[in-house]
Order: sequence, then C-alpha cells, then structure tokens
Amino acid sequence: MTAQQLKNSILQLAVQGKLVPQDPTDEPASVLLERIRAEKEKLIKEGKIKKEKNPSVIFRGADNTPYEKIGNADPVSIADEVPFDIPDSWEWVRLCNICNVVSARRVHQSDWKSEGVPFYRAREIGKLADVGFVDNELYISEKLYFEFSKSGVPQTGDLMVTAVGTLGKIYIVQENDKFYYKDASVLCFENFGKMSPEYLKAVMQSPYLRNQIKTSSAGTTVGTITIVNASSFIIPVPPLKEQNRIISKLKSILPLLSKYEQMEERLGSLNNGFPDLLKKSILQMAVQGKLVPQDENDEPASMLLERIRAEKQKLIAEGKIKKDKNESVIFRRDNSHYEKCGNEEICIDDDLPFEIPDSWEWARLNDIVDKEIKRGKSPTYISKSSTLVFAQKCNVKSGGIDMSLAKYLDEKTLGKYPSEEFMQDNDIVVNSTGTGTMGRIGHFHVSDNPIGYPIVPDSHVTVVRLNSEVSSDYIVICLQYYQKYLEEHGEGSTNQKELKAETIKNLFIPIPPFNEQIRVVNLYKSVMDNISIIK
Repeated sequence: MTAQQLKNSILQLAVQGKLVPQDPTDEPASVLLERIRAEKEKLIKEGKIKKEKNPSVIFRGADNTPYEKIGNADPVSIADEVPFDIPDSWEWVRLCNICNVVSARRVHQSDWKSEGVPFYRAREIGKLADVGFVDNELYISEKLYFEFSKSGVPQTGDLMVTAVGTLGKIYIVQENDKFYYKDASVLCFENFGKMSPEYLKAVMQSPYLRNQIKTSSAGTTVGTITIVNASSFIIPVPPLKEQNRIISKLKSILPLLSKYEQMEERLGSLNNGFPDLLKKSILQMAVQGKLVPQDENDEPASMLLERIRAEKQKLIAEGKIKKDKNESVIFRRDNSHYEKCGNEEICIDDDLPFEIPDSWEWARLNDIVDKEIKRGKSPTYISKSSTLVFAQKCNVKSGGIDMSLAKYLDEKTLGKYPSEEFMQDNDIVVNSTGTGTMGRIGHFHVSDNPIGYPIVPDSHVTVVRLNSEVSSDYIVICLQYYQKYLEEHGEGSTNQKELKAETIKNLFIPIPPFNEQIRVVNLYKSVMDNISIIK
C-alpha cells in the first residue's frame, strides 16, 4: 500500500466515524446543526449571506435512512446519495448549510501592485496548502482591499480551495492572514458555522468527497469546482467534540505517514535505480575477472599478446604499417606491473585501476589494434550518393547503431579516403565531441548497414579496429567501463569539449585469455538482457 493509499484509507475511516470511538456524553451533531441554522438565519437577516430559494434540511426517517426536505416540497429519500452509514450521533448535511461558498470580486490586471495586500491565485493557494508559505509576487492596494472587505474577505477558519486545474488543494485561513484571491480559480468556504476547519479539510481530502469533486467536474475541458456544485456536496458531520478528537488523532498519525512516504520515495528511487546500479556492478565484475571463473586450461593472455606483437613486427618489416615509437609493453616483475616504452621502464602499479587474475594481462588499447586509433575526416555532404557518412547521431543513446540517420558523402572527395578508413565489421566507434554525447561507445556490424553502401567516419567519431586475437565484444565492455572517464576527459570549452585520440589510445585494458573473453561476453550479454526485462 502506498503512502497516499494509506492516507486515503485513514481519512475515509475518519469521515465514516471509525477512526476514534464515539462518546455518548457528546452533544449530538443534530444540536450543532440547529445552532448553525440559527446563525445562518441571523446572517441572512443582516444581509451577509444570500437567502436560498429552496433551503435544504436532511434528517433521519423512521426507517433510519436519510431524507431531504427542500423548500416546501415533500421529503425524499437520499439513501442513494450517501455511500456509507454513519454513527447515530452524526448527521448528513449539504455543504451550503454549514459554509457559505463564495468567489472573489474581479481583480483586473491593472489593479496588480508590487506591494500592498497579497493577491493569491490558485498557484499561491496550492503552495500555501502544501508547505504553509508562499513567495508572493502580486498585490492589491490597501484601498481596494478595504473596498472588497465590505462584501467579504477571507477570515480566520475559512477554507480556501483551488477550483480550477489542480482541484481541491485546501488552505485554512490563519489568525494573522490578510490577503485577497482570484475569482473563479479559488473558492472561499466561509466557515460561519464555526465547524472545525481541520475536520472540514479532512472531509474534503477524503476519497468520499474527492469522488464528488471528480464527478461534478466530469465533462469539462479543465477540471473545475463551481459554487453551485460545491454548495450541493453532502458531508457527514460528527459532534463538535468528536471532530476535535478526529483531528487530534490525525495529527498524531499524519507525521508517521510523512515518514512512510519518505521511505516509500526512497524505496522507489532504489527500485528505479537498481537496474542501472546492477548493470554497473556487473560491468565492473566483467572487467575485473570476477564474472566468470578462470580455467587453468586456458592459454594465458600473455601468449595472446606475444602473438599480436609478433604480427605487428612482421607487418612493420614488410612495410605495411609504420613502427610505433611509443609502443608499450606491460609486464609483471616482483609482483608489480611495469611498462616499457622504448628503453625506459617504469612501475605503473599506482596507475592501474584494479587488480586482475594471474592469467590476465594489462595492455594499452593502442597495442591491441590493427589500425591507428584516430578520428574520421570532415566530410562534404550531398543530398544523395552511394557512400554513407557515420556521424555521432548514428551511435544512438539507447545502444546500437542506426545507419538510417547517416548522411551521404559527396563522392568527389573519395580520393582523400584510403581503403582502410572505410568502416569494417566489428569496428568500435567512440563519440568524440560535445557534452552529453562524448565518450558514448558503439559497436558497428555490417548488419547495421542493410543497404550495403560503403561508410566513412566523420571527424566527430574515433574508430577502434582491433586485432583478431582479441574479442571486439569484450573490448566494447571494457570501453563501456571507461565511458564516464572518457566523458570527463574531454578538452576545450564546456560546449566544445573534444576527446583526443591519445586519451583513447592510452587506456589500460585488462586482457583475459581469449576463451575467457568469450565466456565473459556470453554471460554479460545474458545478464544484461535479463536486467533490461527487470527494468
């Protein structure tokens, strides 16, 4: 049960006479209503309340069900209008017989002032109802307020009710309040019968009266409470002392409900955030060697990296690729990690983000690729051609690649694109410019390109093409782990930050044995699919 549902249940118990016990020594509500009727007649004679053409009186019939006498007409049963029984000491009454429901006189915009007497619209009354105070920005003059006071202004114990849009927010006028209010959007329930205003508020907030408000405003474009409808609402009235006992009980309960609501919101936040927190946890386990068990029969990652280095040396010797002056070799010695670049060796234990299993190795991303990690070129677009341009927007936020968002390359510029710069299956793309998109990781597959046109990357994405000895699916997982780091390590002004290729090249990548890479990928994808279902 939600906090609001629990509150509704408690308020419903209150208006049905089930929240506190009845006291047989209480003056019955019928006597209270007689006094209120006498007060109303007095106010009518004084011209402070308009006389009704057909006043209503509700009473219990011989069959113990409610009847209503309107004007000089014969009494009729209203048993169908009251949804529940009330205690014998209680009475049903139309709201107009205990409150005078009124609206304000028109205040024109030309009458608004920057100081004077506060002028409240529905939004200000709603804020007062919610938190008890409001930073007001509109006022009327003291002179105009004095003029309006001749026909009535809110008094202590009256109820101000929002009557348009967000219906039924209720503020009880306090002793030192002095304000006026906007006509139509706010109604004033003048509490001439001196009922407990807190009890009246509780009734108005109960599901019982909320349903009447909803029904009365049905069919309107914007929800509205009219004076006529509000005056006709039927409410249950307890003895005055029981009204006070009900409010005392509610005051002891509602703070507990507030704590319950806070806990509910916290739980909701945890539930909503749980899938994302779980994803982060699984991602971290995957790259730290904690997602799947190690298999001692696997070929260690060190041999995999040796083959990649040997293959690079062969290609360098054949003149197919240039020698990397900053080629890095990371190795273990004396239970520490060292990196050798050229003739220099340095301990990098403090630079590595976490521990990895013994069968794993660390490598810079740049040392496990088949092509230099770099951004694409600035393209020249044309309305239609047979070559596509991969842009940041193709690397969609929800995951995956959407080549329907690609534009077309002016094929007159094809000469500046070597064959190896065209996108290939399993290329990894990293968005490299712009706050909010920078660092987003995508994994391109030829199946993402159903029309089969060749694709070149634009200058806002960096392409990572891995050696075949490494699973591209696994490296995508590693780069997703680094995504926040990449987001935070752009350079330049706030709205023009750029992720340099060197930042991506130098990332430390934990390399498992190849077979373990596959096991990690398979389990990771399976878990993520299930988390998506949970979410």
